Amino acid sequence: MRSDNVKKGVERAPNRSLFYALGYTKEELDRPLIGIVSSYNEIVPGHMNLDKITEAVKAGVRAAGGTPIMFPAIAVCDGIAMGHVGMKYSLVTRDLIADSTEAMAVAHQFDGLVMVPNCDKNVPGLLMAAARLNIPTIFCSGGPMLAGKMSDGRRTCLSHMFEAVGAYHAGTLDEAGVEEYENNACPSCGSCSGMYTANSMNCLTEVLGMSLRGNGTIPGALSARLRLAKHTGMQIMKLVEENICPRDIMTEAAFSNALAMDMALGCSTNSMLHLPAIAHEAGVAINLDIANAISARTPNLCHLAPAGDTYMEDLEAAGGVWAVMKELAKRDLIDTSLLTATGKTVAENLQDVVNLDPETIRPIENPYSPYGGIAVLRGNLAQDGCVVKQSAVAPEMMQHQGPAKVFDSEEEAIECIYGGKIVAGDVVVIRYEGPKGGPGMREMLNPTSAICGMGLGESVALITDGRFSGATRGAAIGHVCPEAAMGGLIGLVQDGDMISIDIPACKIDLLVSEEEIERRRAAWVCPEPKVKTGYLARYAKMVRPASEGAVLD
Repeated sequence: MRSDNVKKGVERAPNRSLFYALGYTKEELDRPLIGIVSSYNEIVPGHMNLDKITEAVKAGVRAAGGTPIMFPAIAVCDGIAMGHVGMKYSLVTRDLIADSTEAMAVAHQFDGLVMVPNCDKNVPGLLMAAARLNIPTIFCSGGPMLAGKMSDGRRTCLSHMFEAVGAYHAGTLDEAGVEEYENNACPSCGSCSGMYTANSMNCLTEVLGMSLRGNGTIPGALSARLRLAKHTGMQIMKLVEENICPRDIMTEAAFSNALAMDMALGCSTNSMLHLPAIAHEAGVAINLDIANAISARTPNLCHLAPAGDTYMEDLEAAGGVWAVMKELAKRDLIDTSLLTATGKTVAENLQDVVNLDPETIRPIENPYSPYGGIAVLRGNLAQDGCVVKQSAVAPEMMQHQGPAKVFDSEEEAIECIYGGKIVAGDVVVIRYEGPKGGPGMREMLNPTSAICGMGLGESVALITDGRFSGATRGAAIGHVCPEAAMGGLIGLVQDGDMISIDIPACKIDLLVSEEEIERRRAAWVCPEPKVKTGYLARYAKMVRPASEGAVLD
């Protein structure tokens, strides 16, 4: 066993003495040592139940003959970090999580790992660590939150909560109305209830083959989640016995499957940062152009919030992620020959799966649209690409041309939007919020929610070199590359410049002459870094562009 490096032979007597100090017995040390990476904390709603999930995983490991040993991983609540300097620390934790997990796993020579994540950067960070370490690993997330319910019976969620603030500023909702959303939008533990980033990545973990069925969809408040956790603990012992490792599962074809399911599910645009980063650790290259090719042939089958009014609990009741995969398999849109953490192939997993709700999961013959939920746009404004969740864009905004209103930070834009200075037809441009310029590539959920909440979601576009929450809807175009801080054209846009957006054609252009662009470029001076000390300053020096997954050199 790998763990023999820390527990076998006379030379390892000092090591064993430290295990005994922890209370472990000789009998426990004779078994495989399984690291349980618990992301439990008391600040993230999606993680408040992970102590229970972790204990259930440990019970499963013991039942199958292993010795579970828990160690922690950090996690940020993007909702609590939203709208202030704290959001700069969200994306950057992904790499801290991967690095710290690598350090703990190698230092202590675990035979296998069970990852217990839930929220936005925690899931991809642990997937990156799994691919990098390449020792037997399986995932069990904390599960999604239940949808909220308003006094009139309408269901609600976090994206409605953010938009309620915009409605308040527009004068269409009073303070009591905001308070009702506040008290009902997030009713339970779990990752927020729509197809936001956390749930997107937990669903794609299933598709990548790194978890058992239900990882992305069984609500966190249900006892079925504890049973899943116990079975996950049992399954890691089989993976260790058979030496099935992450890179045996997360192959190039598995990432193609994930991209196809991304399109069918209508996942968060953040998946276009995280999938390339995970693939990078697995030795697989994902080019953003692949996403458009896959989107062109993959129909969008689900309209979960914020794109529609169904929630993760509905997806679970309809048959979950595997039922969506079964629909795609009907037209060979995914590779079903691939090995998964169940020990079986995708085809074997899907054999008896049935779509139980053709409204929540549209049949392949009757999709919401013939193309996928995400599009990558290119043009002179984004030569290296930018990303939009087209399944959440109003039909009238799929093509748009309008004057730019330019801001050098999220705060400036929010003040202007709430001040009523953005009007129908405008294109809001928020720059110097990219991986380097932010630094940290903040999510722009507050500005997009303000636009929608003030009734401008069908008439105003927003473009940024930052990124968006999965809760964002509307013509919100992020990840513009090159970013402003790296000399990208977005840094040269001026108020009143006309911008053309054509999502069906995957095009985005600044309608300014080349001569004028060159004149502006010659006069451009890169601003001083916003942060000059600490982890963010180091991150800014090491981070690659968003088009490459914002991985670190």
